[in-house]
Amino acid sequence: MTMAEIGGKIKALRTKVGISQLRLAELLGVSRPAISQIENGERKVSAAELERLVEVFNVSINSLLGKEKEPEVILQDRQKGRKMQPGIRINVPQRNLNKFKEVLLYILNKVGSKSNIGETVIYKLLYFMDFDFYEKYEEQLVGATYIKNHYGPTPMEFKKIAESMTDNEIIRVKGKYFDFPQTKYLPLRKPDLSKLKANEIEVIDNVLNKLSDMNASQISDYSHNDVPWLTTEDGEVIEYESVFYRTSPYSVREYE
Repeated sequence: MTMAEIGGKIKALRTKVGISQLRLAELLGVSRPAISQIENGERKVSAAELERLVEVFNVSINSLLGKEKEPEVILQDRQKGRKMQPGIRINVPQRNLNKFKEVLLYILNKVGSKSNIGETVIYKLLYFMDFDFYEKYEEQLVGATYIKNHYGPTPMEFKKIAESMTDNEIIRVKGKYFDFPQTKYLPLRKPDLSKLKANEIEVIDNVLNKLSDMNASQISDYSHNDVPWLTTEDGEVIEYESVFYRTSPYSVREYE
């Protein structure tokens, strides 16, 4: 990418998380005019600044530099057919979509009001719920598609599903947690517990009890030592089958 393209990407990410040039300058330890120059393609970004931008925006360096193509997420509609176009796609069947929504609402009703529970923490909670359930029962709970990035496992379907729930099932609140931008989600309704099995609720509760007090940095670091994340290349899909090679303290299944 050219300097202008990188600057445009940084400006788009800054706008998306809702922070000013002055605030981004403070987070990077540079002047506000320097941010303006970067966004206008008039100044190169140093390696140290790139690392800080990755932390601020919660993206991978490859994504920031335009080397990663974001997959297209399609939420299947039972009443309308969808014409398939060329490209990378993640199809979310209606059954999985409904389960995802109820699990997310369950999480938000339980711990969403905690100050540390932002989007990054929710990503990791979903990952451990999905992979713990698969290891224990060899079945999928939500069955989301997780990509390995700098901050750990990221469910690619999340933003699209959260967007479809906004205003009628959840609300999205932008703020900050200490020095970092934070996106919170708060529930507008209770989960439909009839959509969740007893063993699913048990796994969800176990993950919340164990990990929901961690902040984004702590839970990201914790996820980095789990075998599924360790054995996956950057930017690649984390395979569910890798949970069967987990080590203590991550394994949740007793093996003979």
